[in-house]
Amino acid sequence: MNARLDALDSWHADWRGLRVVVLGLSVTGFSVADTLAELGADVLVASEAADEQYARLLPVLGVRLWTGSLDAVPAEVVAHAPDVVIASPGFPPHHAVVAWARETGVPVWGDLELAWRVRDKVLRQDGTPAEWVLITGTNGKTTTTQLTATMLLAGGLRAAPCGNIGVPVLDAIRDPAGFDVLVVEISSHQLWYLGLQEGLDRVSPWASVCLNLADDHLQWHGSFAAYRAAKAVVYERTRVACVYNKADVATREMVEGADVVEGCRAIGFDLGVPGPSDLGVVDGILVDRAFLEERRTSALELTTVADLAERGLAAPHVVANILAAAALARSLDVPPSAIAAALRTFELDAHRIQVIARHDGVTWVDDSKATNPHAASSSLAAFPGAVWVVGGLLKGVDITGLVAARGAGVKAAIVIGAERGEITTAFARHAPAVPVFEIDDAQTEDVMSEVVELAIGIARDGDVVLLAPAAASFDQFASYSDRGNRFADAVRTRIGRGAGRDDDDRPHPSRDGA
Repeated sequence: MNARLDALDSWHADWRGLRVVVLGLSVTGFSVADTLAELGADVLVASEAADEQYARLLPVLGVRLWTGSLDAVPAEVVAHAPDVVIASPGFPPHHAVVAWARETGVPVWGDLELAWRVRDKVLRQDGTPAEWVLITGTNGKTTTTQLTATMLLAGGLRAAPCGNIGVPVLDAIRDPAGFDVLVVEISSHQLWYLGLQEGLDRVSPWASVCLNLADDHLQWHGSFAAYRAAKAVVYERTRVACVYNKADVATREMVEGADVVEGCRAIGFDLGVPGPSDLGVVDGILVDRAFLEERRTSALELTTVADLAERGLAAPHVVANILAAAALARSLDVPPSAIAAALRTFELDAHRIQVIARHDGVTWVDDSKATNPHAASSSLAAFPGAVWVVGGLLKGVDITGLVAARGAGVKAAIVIGAERGEITTAFARHAPAVPVFEIDDAQTEDVMSEVVELAIGIARDGDVVLLAPAAASFDQFASYSDRGNRFADAVRTRIGRGAGRDDDDRPHPSRDGA
């Protein structure tokens, strides 16, 4: 145990002179350095590279910056003799500096450990810090975070979506306006770091949820078992409601194995008829049977699938996210009427099953955010029989299971990206009757134009062309949003100059690499 660190359990504790190495100068790393500088700590930031804006601001804050290769532990880091190392989420467990710190007995934190300790900077009217609601899962985190915050706001609570969604938790904590609830999207990377901590300072949220679990980030964690263990940390020390997905047994098992505060309830959700402590769907009506006194004999209506369909929110995985968000909001006493009102104005972010065009009877859908097989499976379930645009960096995840489960149901597959061979091989084995077309190693600016040209020749009246890559984007694009934007631009450009094509001009499938 480190007595100095143990005493640092408040914004108002004496942080002065604490020697800290901050790893990484992304938005999270900068928020950590900025916070520690305000607290009076002695901070060294070590980063492979530095954004010019951040690099310019650090000296103003009194923070030193070291840049260079972090493949080995820099002498400057050792010389700083840190009392604690705080790592940005991108640094995996096997990273040289993280491993050095753990081997030499230097405590390693993520940004959430620091944020939890200083969460009392701005207090609520009752003199207590904002409550935390934690949201994780392989897919659906951002949408559920936004939904939950929107519902809480509609219920009259001051709520801030933060964390992995883009706004660091430390920035939300230091906002002078203050909040009643922080709705924290939390990644498996952040959860891994949180899992290293022990004792009273470990995060103890009001409510928590793991939406689902599937293979992802295996290169970072090293194995699926390690990834699952990190995700399970979300439920630890939860005080009021552990929300889990009844359709995903792994999330229920996580709740069963969690060390929670006495009195915490397990709340299930899925698309079926709910039990007495669940949220679900009855005859097209989303209902709550968890947060009412008469839950064994009655239910509260939240909204209907028909109403959601009018807002473009009726895809099965989106309905599941809505139920999870509603469970979190209901745990904070948000009335059903406020949840219904929130859903009447809610819109999905770009690149999440976003309809970008309808032309000649063909619907073009951008779900570029489907960066792993689990997300793509949900998208394919929402659009059966689609012309599927798939491929990119698979991140060590086997796509065979997705193709075996969903591949035979698509009209055709257009395969892009650096790891096309694994996808075409999976189709040859599990869906040999499906036409498969490959986009060879085209330049970034040409990939989506070629995709659209192929798709126009395949799709007919009533069809959907679906970009749901099941893979990361960084082999050919700057980000999933860049990939989606290029797809949308190519669709609109091609439609603008006429998208008709005769059957005789239809492309012929290739099995190269199969």
